[in-house]
Amino acid sequence: MPREVVWMGDSKKQLKAFPKETQRSMGGALMLAQFGGTADNVKPFKGVGSGVFEIVESHYKNAYRMVYGVQIGEKIYVLHAFQKKSKTGIKTPKSDVDLVKQQQFPVSFAHLTD
Repeated sequence: MPREVVWMGDSKKQLKAFPKETQRSMGGALMLAQFGGTADNVKPFKGVGSGVFEIVESHYKNAYRMVYGVQIGEKIYVLHAFQKKSKTGIKTPKSDVDLVKQQQFPVSFAHLTD
């Protein structure tokens, strides 16, 4: 049985703004996570604790990310989706890391109210 996906904030809207190929690839990686697997383009998202991962995609020299949490009850929470526009090399912009942290806090206790 697949885990339910819960979209936080405007993460689904942001994903729908990505190129179609990127949406399909990220959707496939997310579906694999729903069934307990991990796609090749998924890595831990640093700076916010365990159980938070990012799906990494490139499309015509543009970088896209979708961040989700999996160790929270039985659901997968998509915390943020964004086009990476870092001015400091490969590092994820602080504003995107901060947004993930803000989305993660209410999710940590979401399973208590289900």
